[in-house]
Amino acid sequence: MTTVNPAPATPDRRKPSPAPAAAESVRPRRLNRDRLHGLLMSAPALTGLIAFVGVPFGYAVVLSFYNVRLGSPLPPRFFGVEQYRRLFTDPDMAGPFLRALLNNLTFAVVVVPLQTGLALGLAILLNRKLKAIGVFRSLFFLPVVFPMALVAVIWRLILARSGDGLLNSALHTVSLGNWGAFDWLGNGLTAMASVIVLSVWQGVGFQMVILLAGLQQIPGELYEAAELDRASRRQQFRHVTLPGIRGTLVFVAMLTSVLSFRVFDQIYVLVHGGGLNEDATRTVMYEAVTTAFDQNNIGQASAITVVFFLIVVALTLIQRRVVRTGNED
Repeated sequence: MTTVNPAPATPDRRKPSPAPAAAESVRPRRLNRDRLHGLLMSAPALTGLIAFVGVPFGYAVVLSFYNVRLGSPLPPRFFGVEQYRRLFTDPDMAGPFLRALLNNLTFAVVVVPLQTGLALGLAILLNRKLKAIGVFRSLFFLPVVFPMALVAVIWRLILARSGDGLLNSALHTVSLGNWGAFDWLGNGLTAMASVIVLSVWQGVGFQMVILLAGLQQIPGELYEAAELDRASRRQQFRHVTLPGIRGTLVFVAMLTSVLSFRVFDQIYVLVHGGGLNEDATRTVMYEAVTTAFDQNNIGQASAITVVFFLIVVALTLIQRRVVRTGNED
């Protein structure tokens, strides 16, 4: 009698392998660990941002609903939205605020393209392999190291209204004595132009360094291929350089836009010590500071900063949307 041994049971291939399950269990742990490391590394920056930006702005929002006066023995009184209503309907407050907002927009519209274009030109000029090129880069970047208050003092001497001013003295010499003393800072037509010139001179080096770093990331093979195709310098700039630094250029333009809206130091220094035309150059930040510390109206100054913050955020979002749409096209 022969016995038949049963066939060994074959493993069921439909059962899931334990390896993928183990891998899936490891992934959440790794993600959680990466998130924890990211939070720990960003904690100092986030703490500083919350402590020095978030908390003061939140306090400014609260103060904007109260009538708060510096040095007043009376306690703060709840005003509701009265500060905001006065800011747009009261002629004594709405006039200077709207004029300051218009000056801010004018400053930004001129400075952003001018400073970005000049920074791009300097970056292209300094993106060459020449002897002592580092010295020239340092010289162009040097004004960025100077604080804006010091730059304003220097330009106050250059643009002085008397004949001893450096600009008036130079023009007097070049014109063989036909040029007289001109009040560059006090004249309403040239006051804002003077502030724009000194601001661009001080800040263009920073944008130049960023664009120079972007230019150095473009592969040299692209320019060699363009030369083989007999592309001119203009065509290389249009089809190789600009596409290669598009992201950097957008970042520089947006950074310059944000910085141009917070202009204050040069205005304050030149108004109080250089005879700058206050009406032609007052900005929103200058209006907020003078309202708070010259007029002792903390509530109104807080309302100005809140409204200005919302306007800057709205303009930044619009700019990002326009830039994103242009990149997609």
